[in-house]
Amino acid sequence: MTRQPPFLSDEARRSRLARRHLLGPAHRATTVEQVTEALVGLHASDPATVYLTACARLAKPSAAAVDRALYEDVTLVKLLSMRRTLFAVTEEFAPYVSSSTARAIAVKERATLVKHLREGAEGWDEARLAAAEQAALAALAARGEATTAELSLDVPALRETILMSPGKPYEARQSVGSRLLRLLASDGHVRRCRPRGSWLSSSYPWALVPQWPELPVREAKAEVVRRWLAAYGPATVEDVKWWTGWTLGDTRKALADLGAVQVGLSNGPGLALPGDEHDEHDEHDERDDSDGEPWAALLPALDPTMMGWRGRDWYLDPAHVPALFDRAGNAGPTLWWRGRVVGGWAQRADGELAWRLLADLGAEAEPARRAITAEAERLAGWLDGIRVTPRFRTPLERELVS
Repeated sequence: MTRQPPFLSDEARRSRLARRHLLGPAHRATTVEQVTEALVGLHASDPATVYLTACARLAKPSAAAVDRALYEDVTLVKLLSMRRTLFAVTEEFAPYVSSSTARAIAVKERATLVKHLREGAEGWDEARLAAAEQAALAALAARGEATTAELSLDVPALRETILMSPGKPYEARQSVGSRLLRLLASDGHVRRCRPRGSWLSSSYPWALVPQWPELPVREAKAEVVRRWLAAYGPATVEDVKWWTGWTLGDTRKALADLGAVQVGLSNGPGLALPGDEHDEHDEHDERDDSDGEPWAALLPALDPTMMGWRGRDWYLDPAHVPALFDRAGNAGPTLWWRGRVVGGWAQRADGELAWRLLADLGAEAEPARRAITAEAERLAGWLDGIRVTPRFRTPLERELVS
């Protein structure tokens, strides 16, 4: 008789979020590096997300602690990687992300930039691009750190522009420098330094970085998936493929290299790391997922927990997607109660935090409101008047601030 794989209920998966994603009050971290390791990587397309994501999970929230990890100790680095998205990962994990994903993206970025230069700028080819790169790196080495505009003073070629989408209604010009520095970052030659301005700023200088060791691609992919399954598993093959942005073949190969085991999920067959099909906590009542205390959380736009899976029905009601996501699929700020997304929040112009429940919580509505209110006060406390607007606006977030 064929043995059926273990089944993990939606309740068990939601219970894991309190512990593995450090969302239950009893499970919060003491360092930014611990948060980053627990989530594998922090979404960094919006500068504010890294800070809000980390502080939501720190026992003592501190923007200064995130600053220190990113720009002083440099224990976190940002890489254009999974799904061609900017992630902050630990310095120790960065070589695996680079070899498995970022370097392949850099190859495509280079080909795309060469194509755009040939079509939208005069006198550019691969040889001139390579010369401009070397000149930019030399200028950066001399300066120590510099913005793209500052480097353009030393390397005039960076001031030239590319006409993007010529002839289209949305045609626009971009500086060669902005594209070239992004390419150098993708290749692992440079990193973003402390922004000029507050931690919300997108204006930052660049600095050279030591080259990471080049790991075998297959080994690096297996390690990325191992860490992801430890944090987000069990999950479907489609979830892993979506999160990494890899081909289906590469995804399946990495899962096979890990010896991932089959489990049953409410949305079909899933996979888990060997030994992780069962968890002693999974059999507990869902209400005991945070050492006996039901938990609430206010998570920011693009938070890794919200964006962790392609299949989200086990924690997100599909009816709430239009309010909480923009048209490109970017998640806005969300309210969580015991492992489910139950609403959204926003910060108004005067700094006040506004939130709205979208889910009918029945008898749990009042305890959920009290817990969410407490979390909102905790968030407002460490923000201390700083105003945060998500880079990717969603319908509910816009409505709450209007």
